[in-house]
Amino acid sequence: MKWSLYPHGGSGNHGCEAIVRSTAKLLGNDLTLFSSRVEEDMAVGLQALCRLDVAEKPVQTKSLLYVKAMMKSKFWGQKGAYDELVFRHIVKAAKQSDYLLSIGGDNYCYGAPEFVYFVHKMADKAGVKRILWGASIEPESIDERMMSDLKGFDKIWARESLTYDALIAKGLTQTFLLPDPAFTLDRKDLPLPNGFVEGNTVGINVSPMIIGYEKSQGMALQNYVNLVRSIIDTTDMQVALIPHVVWSHNDDRKPLAQLYEMFKDTGRVVMIEDHNAEELKGYIARCRFMVVARTHASIAAYSTQVPTLVVGYSVKARGIAKDIFGTEENYVIPVQSLKTDDELVKGFRWLMAHEADIKEHYAEVMPEYVNRVYQIREILKDC
Repeated sequence: MKWSLYPHGGSGNHGCEAIVRSTAKLLGNDLTLFSSRVEEDMAVGLQALCRLDVAEKPVQTKSLLYVKAMMKSKFWGQKGAYDELVFRHIVKAAKQSDYLLSIGGDNYCYGAPEFVYFVHKMADKAGVKRILWGASIEPESIDERMMSDLKGFDKIWARESLTYDALIAKGLTQTFLLPDPAFTLDRKDLPLPNGFVEGNTVGINVSPMIIGYEKSQGMALQNYVNLVRSIIDTTDMQVALIPHVVWSHNDDRKPLAQLYEMFKDTGRVVMIEDHNAEELKGYIARCRFMVVARTHASIAAYSTQVPTLVVGYSVKARGIAKDIFGTEENYVIPVQSLKTDDELVKGFRWLMAHEADIKEHYAEVMPEYVNRVYQIREILKDC
């Protein structure tokens, strides 16, 4: 079978990369990825797994197609005439594929971008079948326009039960529930840097996004500062600072660099440089604990059975934790609720106190949980 995969923001977000890698693993390499940042995808080697194409293709202003679009826009009021030229190659490829797989992730968490709706509208006109691929959706964001778009999917893959329940309640009965495809991502273990002690290191991930969601200015970063200080002062564990998104406008390395500068002289903190998703999973898998902000950093930790505390801000963190542990309590701290600067310290102490119980739970549930992802193959056969 042939697949077209869209939208993809680029592999500078290694969660996006992880979804593409695991999708290729599930479906094979007859896959075309339409990307906003092809150069990032080539840098991590995705061209070995799928065909890469740009999401938006420029149009020559002197071409006949451009002149026709101008006339449609000017004389017939067709506002999307120019956009049709930019995105038409996606729909053309999708018509030659079995399905257009619309990457869910959190693209729908806060209201889907305009261009996603537009491409889907073009696909529907062309008779293209489409599947929403591993999505989390904030129930409050489902407005009339989103509902219209969601109804057009042949199948909707919800990656956690909070989203699944909300969509079923809205009458979207084509929805099914499976874990995020990245739970099946392979790991690659690189040599560990000096200061990273396998099995006795706390991996820490901070996102500029969670800082943007905090209610009290500076509270999120101060919680991380106090957490690192507590680990150094009260345990023999090392600390590894692990980025998972490195876009210039949204770069985990910036807040992590602040932490590193504060504690580098202790000899207990190491900064992990940027790597591809499989290599980052290799570092995460060799930690004793993880405290993370990025969803796919938590997925890398969960799937390798590392006890993990998530500093979350949306339905995706809460839903995934609930599906694995039966509750989000003690496993997710909403960044919006941080009111004092010791809440991460308290949460981490609970994690340490329950380390053995969490590992026992992982051993019981995680193999079956991860294997559920492969049910997508049977679902696609039924389609």
